[in-house]
Amino acid sequence: MKSDPAGATTTSPAVSMSGRLMEELGADEALRLLGTVELGRIVFTRHALPAVRPVNHRLDAGDIIVQVQDGSTLAALLAAQGDAGVVVAYEADAIDQGERLGWSVVATGYATAVTIPSEIERYAHLLQPWVEGTASGAIRIRPDLVTGFRLRESSP
Repeated sequence: MKSDPAGATTTSPAVSMSGRLMEELGADEALRLLGTVELGRIVFTRHALPAVRPVNHRLDAGDIIVQVQDGSTLAALLAAQGDAGVVVAYEADAIDQGERLGWSVVATGYATAVTIPSEIERYAHLLQPWVEGTASGAIRIRPDLVTGFRLRESSP
C-alpha cells in the first residue's frame, strides 16, 4: 500500500521482478497467512529506538497473542504502559530462499498485557516457548493496520 501526503491509501498493482510478481494482500488474507506460521518478530520501542525480538505467536479471534518470559524487555515495557498499551508492529513470513517465493505480513497496533487468569493459563498451554524460562504472561496485539505481499512466479 502507498500513502499519499493527504493520508489517503491506495493499492498498487503487482510489481514484476525477474520472472516474479510482488502482489499486495488484503488484510483478511494477510491475517489468514499469519495464522499458518508460529514464529514472527515483534517490533517495539526501547530507549527511544526500535527493538526487535523473535517470538512465537497464536492468532486468536483476529488478535495476535505472544507469550513473555519473566523479566523480559517486553514484560517490563508493558508493565510501564499500564492499560493504555504500547504501539508495536508484528511481522511474520514464509519465504523460500532458493525459489524466492512466499509471503510477508506486518500487523501494527496496540499491545496490552493479558490480565484475565483463565486466558493467561489458556495461552500458556497454547504457546510453547522456544527458549528455557518461566512464562510471565501473554501480550495481546490488536491489529489496526495489516499489510502484506506475496512473491509469486509470473505467468509465461
